Amino acid sequence: MSVDAPPPTAPAAIDAIPLRHPWRWVAAAVILILVGLFLYGAATNPAYRWSVFMEYLFNERVLMVGLVNTLQLTVYSMVLAILLGILLAVMRLSPNPVFRYVAWVYLWVFRGTPVYVQLVFWGLLPTIYQNVQLGVPFGPSLLQFNLQALSFPFALAIIGLALNEAAYMAEIIRAGISSVPEGQLEASTALGMSWGLAMRRTVLPQAMRVIIPPTGNEVISMLKTTSLVTAVPFTLDLYGITSREIAARTFEPVPLLLVAATWYLVVTSILMVGQFYLERHFSRGASRKLTTKQLEALAKAQMGEQP
Repeated sequence: MSVDAPPPTAPAAIDAIPLRHPWRWVAAAVILILVGLFLYGAATNPAYRWSVFMEYLFNERVLMVGLVNTLQLTVYSMVLAILLGILLAVMRLSPNPVFRYVAWVYLWVFRGTPVYVQLVFWGLLPTIYQNVQLGVPFGPSLLQFNLQALSFPFALAIIGLALNEAAYMAEIIRAGISSVPEGQLEASTALGMSWGLAMRRTVLPQAMRVIIPPTGNEVISMLKTTSLVTAVPFTLDLYGITSREIAARTFEPVPLLLVAATWYLVVTSILMVGQFYLERHFSRGASRKLTTKQLEALAKAQMGEQP
């Protein structure tokens, strides 16, 4: 007759005592003291000219011209960059070697040269190509116009920013699509979905978890990069209005730079909040916690057993 084994007893509770970290409080106190000294020094330093800062913080020209143009540059450039980035990402993933090499060369050029240099080039475009003719090659000209007679720095700024940003968006989108297992697309096509429908319903929703965070960062970066459009030259953005136009007239560069920095910070903060909720929306259903089976397999692997 077999003897039943005694029931296992629960292990005794561990009386855990949390570690003390006194140096954390010391470091926090030092940081608070340094921040307080900096704020006091900035508030009492006459070079900051806070009266001029408050005078121009809500200036109509700063808000209605500079800030509005900066937002337009950001939105238009990012929309064009995303559309072109999708095209370049598809070319990079294409089995056609010509498409792959063309996309690679594009990324190599625009990621390998500074954006400021590219904007200067776009600003010099009317000088490099003074007369543009459209027609039959080596034949009659059907349309001709003089670029130097035209004035479109705003459009050139958008083109320059968008072409540069498209090179980065292409890699972000390609990485997002590549992060989705190939079996997802194969299973969707096996269910009768077309390639386009499978991409919209299966691949892209999963890829958005990877695409959205860096895209949000690129939007914020684009907002700040618009300050370089003075190279085109386009001087009606937020930085150009404050630091080039008003500061040159009032001879007060420091408070006007603070005005521009304040509005950049305000818009950036709003974009960061929107990015947070957008990431949370596309991360629904994703969990970092291991399932029971995964935990059991991990325990067996640590004990040297086969899962």
